[in-house]
Amino acid sequence: MAEIAVTEVINRLLPLLTEEARLLRGVHSEVEDIKRELSYIQAFLKDADAKAEKGDTIGDGLKTWVQELRETAYSIEDLVDEYIQHFANRPRRSGVIFDFLSQVFCLIAKLKPRHEIASKVKDLKLKVGKLKEESSSYGFISSFEQGSGGSSDTINVPWHDPGVISLFIEEAEIVGIESPKGELINWLVEGAAERTVISVVGMGGLGKTTIAKKVYDNEKVVKRFVCRAWITVSQSFKMEMVLQNMIKKFYEAMKEPIPEGMDAMDEISLIGLLKKYLEDKRYAIVFDDVWRLEFWGFIKYVLPENKRGSRVVITTRNVEVGCAIRESRFYHVHNLQPLPPESSWELFCKKAFQGSCCPSELEKISIDIVKRCAGLPLAIVAIGGALSTKQKNELEWQKFNDNLGSQLETNPHLESITKILSLSYNDLPHFLKPCFLYCAVFPEDYSINCAKLIRLWVAEGFVKGEKGMPLEQRAEEYLNELIHRNLVQLSKVDDRGRIRRCKVHDLMREIILKKAEELSFCHVLGDEDSSFNGKFRRGSVQKGINTIAVETINRNSQIRSLLLFDVDAVPMLLTGMSFTNFKLLKVLDFEDAPLYNIPEDLGNLFHLRYLSVRGTKVKMLPKSIGKLQNLQTLDLKHSPVDELPVEITKLKKLRHILAYSYQLNPKGLFRTARGVHIGEGIGSMLDLQKLCHVEANNGRGLIEELGKLRQLRRLGIVNLMEEDGPSMCASISNMKYLESLVIFSKDDGILNLQTISDPPRYLRTLSLQGGLIGLPNWLPVLRSLVYVDLKNSRLSYDPMEILQALPNLLELLLQNAYGGECFCFTELGFQKLKVLSIYDMRGLKNLNIHEGALPVVERLRIEPSPQMEVPFGIRLLKTLTRIDFFGMPREFESSMRPQDGQNYHIVEHVPHVFFHGSYADDQMILNLR
Repeated sequence: MAEIAVTEVINRLLPLLTEEARLLRGVHSEVEDIKRELSYIQAFLKDADAKAEKGDTIGDGLKTWVQELRETAYSIEDLVDEYIQHFANRPRRSGVIFDFLSQVFCLIAKLKPRHEIASKVKDLKLKVGKLKEESSSYGFISSFEQGSGGSSDTINVPWHDPGVISLFIEEAEIVGIESPKGELINWLVEGAAERTVISVVGMGGLGKTTIAKKVYDNEKVVKRFVCRAWITVSQSFKMEMVLQNMIKKFYEAMKEPIPEGMDAMDEISLIGLLKKYLEDKRYAIVFDDVWRLEFWGFIKYVLPENKRGSRVVITTRNVEVGCAIRESRFYHVHNLQPLPPESSWELFCKKAFQGSCCPSELEKISIDIVKRCAGLPLAIVAIGGALSTKQKNELEWQKFNDNLGSQLETNPHLESITKILSLSYNDLPHFLKPCFLYCAVFPEDYSINCAKLIRLWVAEGFVKGEKGMPLEQRAEEYLNELIHRNLVQLSKVDDRGRIRRCKVHDLMREIILKKAEELSFCHVLGDEDSSFNGKFRRGSVQKGINTIAVETINRNSQIRSLLLFDVDAVPMLLTGMSFTNFKLLKVLDFEDAPLYNIPEDLGNLFHLRYLSVRGTKVKMLPKSIGKLQNLQTLDLKHSPVDELPVEITKLKKLRHILAYSYQLNPKGLFRTARGVHIGEGIGSMLDLQKLCHVEANNGRGLIEELGKLRQLRRLGIVNLMEEDGPSMCASISNMKYLESLVIFSKDDGILNLQTISDPPRYLRTLSLQGGLIGLPNWLPVLRSLVYVDLKNSRLSYDPMEILQALPNLLELLLQNAYGGECFCFTELGFQKLKVLSIYDMRGLKNLNIHEGALPVVERLRIEPSPQMEVPFGIRLLKTLTRIDFFGMPREFESSMRPQDGQNYHIVEHVPHVFFHGSYADDQMILNLR
């Protein structure tokens, strides 16, 4: 795991040795030597990490060596950052920065800091050389010598595989698998005669192997498939051995002698033998624990499609592997879900109390423990078994729960949890490991904002750019990869299919938090456990903070990131530390903290890339912010900051300015937005990706400058005046990559946005609040639109004729957008729309829904439309799952009651129909079901 630290350092040295080589005059050769030596050591570390992952015993000497190497690597990184900062702070003469290393020998007295840096470089070079010499004494095999690449290369795993025991669990010990088991059996014994492929997908420990084995041994399956085989693939496999194993298992199942000379056959001969043997047989084969996409890419050509009802089953942790079978004509994908609470409790009681009832005094703590397992059978069984050996008293069990992280490391009953869950982490390529470890900085059971996580990864330097692809897009691919590997779980997906929030299983978080602390990657501080003597690169302050925690942070002046979660004492923290002492900080996240001001010495944080005061009480940013030359993200959302210092335009690397808040207008009918005032010069911030929201009050000059920001993906403008509309359209025409556009008119006046000469073709979301003479004439050409929001548009004609032709629209929100009496939804209109919301249409009487319109709509929301007649066309919308009516007349609601409503038949097919506040000031919510 020390490889992560070394890799980070090498990545920091590379730009110094190339683009910034001019800075290294005098010590360039020493830095080049350090980089070369570290690369060599990195190759040995791959072998060290592989040994640790396989469970090989690691001696104390090796542990000390790895720790020293890690600390040396971090020292090099610190030195690089100190050097860059010192160099950047030198005064300019004639536009050229004076190079300190070229002056070392003649200006030692004046340039003492630079001389010290050069001296440290030479010392570290000697230290790294010594570490390299020592590496050979630990019996490593260099991955250079192996010809190995990334950390996810194939390795042999001789240690006991804890997953093997899943093959021998008795039926009576299993809980909650009847439904998936029954579905899988039906897929095997029924259906098409063509070869059908079935994948069972889920995170490690969910019971994929257990369920697949019970299905494989089921009487119906055994009777239907005489020719069958069970093959465990795992991370390490050689295709020749897999093929040989398949042949042996099939011949044994058919009680036939295994062909002579098979062990000497090459791959092509084995494939020929296997295909010929299976071509006239109905066969079933299970490939358990498949990790690699290329495995199915190869094996699908080995198994004949003989139209005899054959079946292939794959179990995998990787969604991408599980979904690869969709290229087959006949396939099923079963995404295995965690156990529901009732089944989790039943399984826990079976293991912890040998099937007896839980004692009342242990019920509360037991429920907490089961909740932490989050439906993971492996964890429930292991933890229940561990607790069955302990005394049945609340204090003992509470201590176990409070120290679950250390229990996972030391308790032999829990070894299987750590090993099986760690397999997924160990299989990650090296560039994804720090991204996943970073999830440990968030609190337990925390729902992580995905956009924020991506910005943090970029700020930390974890994301490597590719030509033509923004770093954020690349980071999104990283996140999707972690999701596909079932390491990160989805917790919120919006109606447009965008992943908004994610989380990590609590037990997996405990494992990676331990790994992260071993690496000095991060440390969690709080009221309960704030005393910590070691070093760490990132500090996560959670819940409470005390004097000891402040002192711990102060001792780590080389800290790179500080993130606060649910704290109540930020003023004490800022009193106890000065930004001057933390010059290497890259990330400062104060989101939702009780913070009222930012110290002026913020400008000393030259390396700062991420600053968030979202949800705080900060009203003003210090002028020194203009010194933060490396700042990438400035998050001011839902804070009182309403104006940015003029110095902000000096920040040429800024990528995200997030500065807005919403509030309901006095009538509570629709939201108004507040943005920030930005002075002249914003057009020079060419790296900006997101700018939302900006006050347009500064007039046409600001709006014209926006046209220079050609990399913008998201733009929000508030208080746009009618006369500035044409300039706004001209600027938008330059934004080729724009994906999201939000514009609010001033005082709900007219938005004059009729003509955009070159509309942004990638625009996905459009939100316009203000009067419209008509829908913009460029709207129909935006074929990528998935979300449209029109508020207070006050159109004089039905906009549905234009909107329903948008081919990819998923969600439509209309609020006081039309003054007429009828919306008409014609045949074939809104072919992909899933959510339709109609608000504040006081004059609306009818929804005229034709057969074939809205074929996949799932949710309908109408509020309040007092003249609305019952929309009879709702009965045609067979995919509806929920309807919400707000402020409708009593007669309207009564007519839809199941008991005696004459219009109940219109909505009886909809699972959930809600009436909110049906009677004047009554806030009741009535569910017809």
